[in-house]
Amino acid sequence: MTTASPHTTAPDKELTRLLHELSAPGLAFSDQVLAALDEQEAFPADAIRELDAFGLPRYYVPAEHGGALDDFGTIVRLLRAVSRVDLTVAAAHGKTYLGAVSTWIAGEPGQAARLARHIREGAVVSCALTERHHGSDLLAGEVTAQPVAEGNGGWRLTGEKWLINNVTRADQVTVLARTDPAGGPRGFSLFLVDKSRLAPGALNHLPKVPTYGIRGADISGIVFRDAVLPADALIGEPGQGVEIILKALHVTRTGCVGMSLGAGDRALELAARFMTQASSQGRRPAELPCVRREMGEAVAALLLAESLGMVAARSVHALTGEMSVVSAVAKAHVPAQVDGLIARLLQLLGPYGLLDADPHRRFAKLERDHRIIGIFDGSSFVNRNALIEQFPRLARSYRKGRWDEEGLAEATDPRAPLRPFRPQELRLISGTGASVVASLPAAVAQVHDLAGSSASHRLVDLAERLRGATDRLHEAMAAVRFSPRAVPGHAFELAERFELCFAAASALHLWLRGPAVTDEARLRGCLVKALTDLDEPVDEADREDLDALADALLSAPPGTVPSLLDSWEGTTR
Repeated sequence: MTTASPHTTAPDKELTRLLHELSAPGLAFSDQVLAALDEQEAFPADAIRELDAFGLPRYYVPAEHGGALDDFGTIVRLLRAVSRVDLTVAAAHGKTYLGAVSTWIAGEPGQAARLARHIREGAVVSCALTERHHGSDLLAGEVTAQPVAEGNGGWRLTGEKWLINNVTRADQVTVLARTDPAGGPRGFSLFLVDKSRLAPGALNHLPKVPTYGIRGADISGIVFRDAVLPADALIGEPGQGVEIILKALHVTRTGCVGMSLGAGDRALELAARFMTQASSQGRRPAELPCVRREMGEAVAALLLAESLGMVAARSVHALTGEMSVVSAVAKAHVPAQVDGLIARLLQLLGPYGLLDADPHRRFAKLERDHRIIGIFDGSSFVNRNALIEQFPRLARSYRKGRWDEEGLAEATDPRAPLRPFRPQELRLISGTGASVVASLPAAVAQVHDLAGSSASHRLVDLAERLRGATDRLHEAMAAVRFSPRAVPGHAFELAERFELCFAAASALHLWLRGPAVTDEARLRGCLVKALTDLDEPVDEADREDLDALADALLSAPPGTVPSLLDSWEGTTR
């Protein structure tokens, strides 16, 4: 096992170097070892220990509680680094942050301090929300917590939680339970359950559930049998459970983006490696124009997702009150985009993409593993439904040109210092709409001002077409009428289009706030991809930017993928 060293460089870059070293044959992150664990559906315990030794748990603990987390983007980048190598390991290790965040948001100071200490010492935390018969319908939950009158008080927890990541291996579990028999939004509370403090027989773990992807992960269940919890197990106030969880999901859904981006990096790298190998006829597949175009579309899809992911992670700090919108957009769009690019590349690989032989089994495993990321912390359907509920506010703020100028500048400039994350500013509904999209007309006006100097006339034209599509979209959003349980099908199509506009606007804002050397061609590729997916007319000359993206990927050094953010960081990943 490795020994952690002081972090003198960006932690994600240090972790990336470590993972490369640990990918040597026979070591914990080697393709052969991870493939064997996947085949056996075995938990990647050695890989998890290496991440613990590196000190990754410190980044799940906010700095104010003694940890290393002062920028949420760090979590996204660290999970991305691990996911480039193996999604099972990333999902298994990253669950601790997902399990702890409710305490960071609403826990008492002493409760948060204890949990922080346990995590720094290696404790694993899980989050038990779903139940066997209710899926994502949290208000239908049947697990109950009743006040205990005798002794020192506390709560008596009873019932089953199922399909929970890491719940068997976890030392502590955040549990959502019904505390009012009538249920409803104020009928549930959250509890941080320390297994070591429960009486014998108070819980038992259910068998591991076989899964299509991330086969080695601990996906199982837990049954509480009159488990008596101390009074200090309650997170927040009685009846606040659903509200706290919804706010926590605004953060954790954004964290899931890192796993999808890492999977996208891996897919592009594996495909590029295959496409640049000579066939039996001596010609490389990458030399075929149709292959280059498909590869370019896949790169553009990842650049769009990356732009959205970067802005979403910074928005946790800078646009906290808008995270109900930002997180829903990020969680619906990024996994879906990466699923799409994996499917696109799988078509190019043909039967080789699904062969159960090294190296092709790596792509087949990646395809299986990533499917579950879109389900974690709410599926795309759930997130789009949450977005649709805010259509009136989003359309109104766009029409009025209303946005948080200071927060937007901070969210879209990777070099700007971030304000501390203030959980108390999280809202279930955004009061200011979506600043990233509402400010798009102003951003397009800036591009016009740069025409002929820092911006080409082709970029001006693409940006103007994006604005037109966004204008028409918000008119359609404003016209949607629905009741809470009768959302029309076309509203989900509009939500998907809003995600594309948000992602493209993110890329445009990032470019505008970047230095003069920022690569315009990559931005144009993003806009061409977004306009194509929005069914806007795009001519062949515009599509040549996609070929340029393919060339950048196919000529990149092994283990790197072109990034829209390279110009700001000064290096490739």
